[in-house]
Amino acid sequence: MNGPLSVATIVAALVLAAWYLLRAALDRAPSRFDLLAAVVLTALVVVLVVVAVIGLFDGDRPADTGTFAGYLITTIAFVPTALVLAKMEPTRWGSVILGVGCLILPVLVLRLQQIASVAGA
Repeated sequence: MNGPLSVATIVAALVLAAWYLLRAALDRAPSRFDLLAAVVLTALVVVLVVVAVIGLFDGDRPADTGTFAGYLITTIAFVPTALVLAKMEPTRWGSVILGVGCLILPVLVLRLQQIASVAGA
């Protein structure tokens, strides 16, 4: 897994999580800017997952490829799912959904790094 790309994804997700949860605390629904920010985060996650999939075919395979693939699928689907749910809930709870989704994403990325670092063990 690419270190700087993972760090950028984690930092972006945490910054957005703080922003979304602040908006929820202020009783504000997600704005178009908030939804666009989630789309940009999704694009960053897609790049991260593509790099990870290329790494699978490059030679270094994790010991548990099935678990790694499951985390890849969950990671790439998590933010878009939160985005759809937030669009369906145009209240402050939409901001909460986006905030929690962005809080969980760094955990998924860190777990992907842990599984990828145990290649062949």
